[in-house]
Amino acid sequence: MLPSQAPFPATRLRRLRKSPAIRALVSETNLTPADFIWPVFVRDGEGQVEPISSMPGVNRLSVDKVVDAAHEAHALGIPSICLFPYTDPALKTECCSEAWNPDNLSNRATRAIKEAVPDIAVMTDVALDPYNINGHDGFVEDGVIVNDRTVEALVKQALSQADAGADIIGPSDMMDGRIGALRGALESAGHTNVLLLSYAAKYASAFYGPFRDAVGASGALKGDKKTYQQDPGNSDEAMRLIQRDLAEGADMVMVKPGMPYLDICQRAKQMFGAPTFAYQVSGEYAMLAGAGERGWVDGEKVMLESLMAFKRAGCDGVLTYFAPAASRILNG
Repeated sequence: MLPSQAPFPATRLRRLRKSPAIRALVSETNLTPADFIWPVFVRDGEGQVEPISSMPGVNRLSVDKVVDAAHEAHALGIPSICLFPYTDPALKTECCSEAWNPDNLSNRATRAIKEAVPDIAVMTDVALDPYNINGHDGFVEDGVIVNDRTVEALVKQALSQADAGADIIGPSDMMDGRIGALRGALESAGHTNVLLLSYAAKYASAFYGPFRDAVGASGALKGDKKTYQQDPGNSDEAMRLIQRDLAEGADMVMVKPGMPYLDICQRAKQMFGAPTFAYQVSGEYAMLAGAGERGWVDGEKVMLESLMAFKRAGCDGVLTYFAPAASRILNG
């Protein structure tokens, strides 16, 4: 219940909005570059900057260019980069062994960043879809995405990423029991300080389309992911998933997508108090960036307004492709 206040005209709430200085004094929510994790797509080659047609302004970068991006992030005050590999289709198999290859794209990029910009926190993605000829996050057997065998593979993938120097492991697969298995394996291998940022409430969303283009998974995907990603109509289930992942050893949790699920972000933060992140996913980005390019909206203003919404909903930070552009504005 709101506290009582004097009736008008003793209370004029517009007094608190009279000038930029007063508005700054009473601002409830603040946004800084330190709130961002910047997702970056990695491809083979050298000196490569390959535009992604469905994500205006976003490119696939070769490892040397990813290192340049890490330097840029550090200069802007962005604390973390998240790596997503665009894997050569020839390396995609049903056994997905490229996922734990010590010299795969993700691991090479991690080592290069940590050598060049050690203060940047590198986050990596744990799921089999970039390496799976079927395009799914887990192994497919007789048309079924199997859970326990997939978890065993995810453990190998995460250990290879930790060995390469990853600071944050991001399990995006939505298999049951994977957080406990990953935490146990990391502890046993001596990676006690590697964090788990669990995609705890990841929905089966139509907003992922441009991302699947970016990592080359769109054409490979057979069927849909509704047997392991969450029903968009469910909120209580999201709380159960988050509670489970925290109990199994997740350090931080994520809601994905972001803006269509701000209610989930707010509920999660209020209920558990754990570090809570949202992913402003590719479809959200593409809509805002595309409309801004065409002059249908003020691109800079809607970008910042959308990012502020995550903080207002209780998020501690947000994964966003807008990270560098927003940081340049916020830094003045």
